[in-house]
Amino acid sequence: MTDKKVVFHTLGCKLNFAETSSIGQQLLENGYKRASKGENADICIINTCSVTDVADHKCRQAISHFKNLYPAATMIVTGCYAQLKPDEIAKIEGVDLVLGSNEKFDLINYLKNINEKKNKIQRSDILKVKEFRPSCSHADRTRVFLKIQDGCDYYCTYCAIPFARGHSRSANIAQTVAAAEQAIAKGAREIILTGVNIGDFGNKSEENFLELIKKLDEIKDEVRFRISSIEPNLLSDEIVGFVSQSQHFMPHFHIPLQSGADEILQLMKRRYNTELFSYKIHKIKELLPNAFIGVDVITGVRGETEELFEKSYNFIKNLNISALHVFTYSERAGTKMLEIQPIVPVKEKKHRSDLIRALSAEKTEKFYLSQIGKTVNVLWESRCKDNLMCGFSENYIKIYGKYDKNKVNKIEKVKVGEIL
Repeated sequence: MTDKKVVFHTLGCKLNFAETSSIGQQLLENGYKRASKGENADICIINTCSVTDVADHKCRQAISHFKNLYPAATMIVTGCYAQLKPDEIAKIEGVDLVLGSNEKFDLINYLKNINEKKNKIQRSDILKVKEFRPSCSHADRTRVFLKIQDGCDYYCTYCAIPFARGHSRSANIAQTVAAAEQAIAKGAREIILTGVNIGDFGNKSEENFLELIKKLDEIKDEVRFRISSIEPNLLSDEIVGFVSQSQHFMPHFHIPLQSGADEILQLMKRRYNTELFSYKIHKIKELLPNAFIGVDVITGVRGETEELFEKSYNFIKNLNISALHVFTYSERAGTKMLEIQPIVPVKEKKHRSDLIRALSAEKTEKFYLSQIGKTVNVLWESRCKDNLMCGFSENYIKIYGKYDKNKVNKIEKVKVGEIL
C-alpha cells in the first residue's frame, strides 16, 4: 500500500479517457490517492494523443505545464505519442518514464520498480500485441465510455494510428456485455461504445458488431447506448435497421467521411466511395428521420487540389447531416501520404477548414431548428454552470434547464425549445 498522490491528464479521443479512467481505478485499488485541486502530487501521468502534429504539440505543452505545476512529481508519459515517438518524449526535461500503448496497462508494476529501471523508455512492438485490454470511464456516472475494440487493420495513407495502437482486436460478446452491466451497476445510464474501429468488433472470431449490439439490447436495466465513430463500409443496413427498432440504442451516428471527392478517398485508401456514403446517410434518414449524424472531414491532404476541395465541399453541402468534425491535415511520419503530390499550403489548409466549419454551423443550426417543438427524453447530467444543468436527448440535442440535483442521472420528457 502507498499514500502517494497521483494527478492524471488525458489528451485526445474518448478511448484515451476510458483507458485513463481504468488505469486510475487500478491505482486507487492499490492504495494510491487522486490529488485534489491545489494539492501536491507525487506522480503525474499524461496519456497522450498523436493524431496530428497539433496533438503532438499539445502533448509537449502539457508535459511542460504539469512539470512546472508539480516540479517534484515523477512524470510518466504514455499513450499514442509515447508509442510513436518515445525518444522525442524521453528528451523532454522532467520526463522520468515513457510507457508505450501496451505498457500503460501495467503501470502499477512500473511504479513499484521505477527506481530500478535504467531505461526510461518501456515500449514493445505494438504490431505484435494480440491481447485486448478492456477499459471503461468512471468519472461521470451518468455517461460512460466503454472500450469494446482497439487497433486498426485499415492503414489509410494519412493515418499513423495502426502504428500507435496495433492490429484490430476486441473482447468477446459475453465479456463486453458483462463490462456494460458492471458500468450500469455503478450508476451509468448511458454507455458509449468506443474503440479505434468498432465496426470491426469480433473480426478475429466468429462474432460481429451486429450480434454485440443485439445482445446489449437484451439488458433489462434502463440504460441508453450510443455507437461512437463507425466506418461507413461497416455500418450495414442491418445495423441501421436494428437501431431504428431498438429501445436502448439511440438515433445518433458518427461516421467518418474524410473527403467528399472520390479521387481523394482513393488516395487515402478508404474502403468506400461517395455513392456508398450518400446511400448510408439516406438509409439512416429513411428509417430514423430525426437521427443526429456527425461526420468527420479532413481538409488539405496532399493531392487535394482546389477543384477536388470544391467537389468535396459541394458533396458535403448536399448531405442531410447534423454536424461536421473538421481536422486539418498534418504530416505523419511513416505514412504513405508523404509520397503524394501536390502539397496544400498551410494558409490554404486553414482556409478550407474554416469553410467546412462554417458549413457545419449551418447544418447544426438547421438540424436544431427542425427539432423545435418535438418531445424528447433528456438524460440530465451533474455538471452545473450559472445555476444551469444540461442533458442530451436521444438524438443528441443538448438541452439546458435550471439546476435541480434531484434530476441528475434521471431521464425527463421535455419539449425542445421550451424554457425549463
